[in-house]
Amino acid sequence: MQIDLLAGVRSDSPMRTEEFVWGVATSSYQIEGAVDLDGRIDSIWDSFCRQPGKILDASSGAEACDHYHRYLDDLDLIKSLGFTSYRFSVAWPRVLDEQQQPNEAGLAFYERLINAMLERDLEPMLTLYHWDLPDYLQHQGGWSNPEVPHMFASYARLLIQRFGDRVSKWSTLNEPWCSSFLSFDLGLHAPGMTDRYEALRVGRGLLLGHGLAIAAMRREKPDAELGVVINPDLVFAASDSASDKLAAERAQTERNDFWMNPLTGQCPPACLDLPQLKMSELFSESDLLTIAQPLDFIGINFYTRSIVKVSDNIRGYEPVIIPDVERTHIGWEVYPDALESLLKLLHQNWPMPAWYITENGAATDDALVDGECDDQQRQRYFQSHLAAVDCAQAEGVPVKGYYAWSLMDNFEWAEGYTQRFGIVYVDYETQRRYPKGSALAFKRFLTAQG
Repeated sequence: MQIDLLAGVRSDSPMRTEEFVWGVATSSYQIEGAVDLDGRIDSIWDSFCRQPGKILDASSGAEACDHYHRYLDDLDLIKSLGFTSYRFSVAWPRVLDEQQQPNEAGLAFYERLINAMLERDLEPMLTLYHWDLPDYLQHQGGWSNPEVPHMFASYARLLIQRFGDRVSKWSTLNEPWCSSFLSFDLGLHAPGMTDRYEALRVGRGLLLGHGLAIAAMRREKPDAELGVVINPDLVFAASDSASDKLAAERAQTERNDFWMNPLTGQCPPACLDLPQLKMSELFSESDLLTIAQPLDFIGINFYTRSIVKVSDNIRGYEPVIIPDVERTHIGWEVYPDALESLLKLLHQNWPMPAWYITENGAATDDALVDGECDDQQRQRYFQSHLAAVDCAQAEGVPVKGYYAWSLMDNFEWAEGYTQRFGIVYVDYETQRRYPKGSALAFKRFLTAQG
């Protein structure tokens, strides 16, 4: 069965014009492999994966999709599907050594990768940090060490000096909520700590690193398009009780306001204060001036909504799983209306020149049959969420592009290889790629538009 992914999109939608950017997204640790080649040093994820019980299937990104060696074929695949842009991340541990000196072999890989994109008329969108902090820096305190944000800015400066003549779109961070709260409060991602105070300090460090990096890159290349990628949330209360509504407000503030307020020069709301740490103490006026650099865009990663109820834990809320709704293989509810509402909420409260959907997609229970994968649920997911983006555009939100997550099945962090988000199926034993029905559905309208 063939599904028209744009069936719910207006005939005069900006999504149907040549100016709209269509891309696919990946990240370095999830696809590259080659973790011990050409001078790459350990990241926090290499270390985390070695700890028993941290990864669901006891796997790691050591080989992943072997993109380090297969990147030319992967770029050919992207081009063949009709996409015009590729969002990828650079691995900090691959391009700098433990003295923070350039590793020329690692830089040469990204040089080859970027040049190959341009040879195929694929626009690069480069992410500087997709969670793979050099492990030795975490042993020095990580993002809460005041020196690390400055190291990050130096790293950003190096990359824009090397690649700024060929890469126009840059994002500093990917989903800093995940690399702070999910990693240091909930302990589900590397390095696996459970200290909310540290999560807040790490969040501040990430935001400072972002601001310092934006300023450094602006000095090097004033005409570059610079932004950041966050994963905001639309949070619903589990009941109409005042306490549950306050819990939902607190959870949504953690996901949205904690990031967007400093990015626009404001302190996060006091509802996130802890007994020994207030937001007004965590973020000084000087911090906010550093963080609130002018941005050309913000990227939005969206998958589902959240429902919470009040809790006596340190967060003040806990998630609620409601029955009898459609869910993807990873257990996330399919709720496309939240994407439209979230985009309108964000642009109303923190207007930006442009927004990009930098990740959107679904993990489905994929099976390969005679070399084909008919991922109907994923195709329906894309169709409904593209319609939601179109509705937000109709209400005045300047969404300029959409990147499907992900190009191909890959190492899905704490879930290992148990979840498949790709529009391309990967046989991990042979590393052979098979475009799924969703990839072919994208190809139908993208090649027709081209």
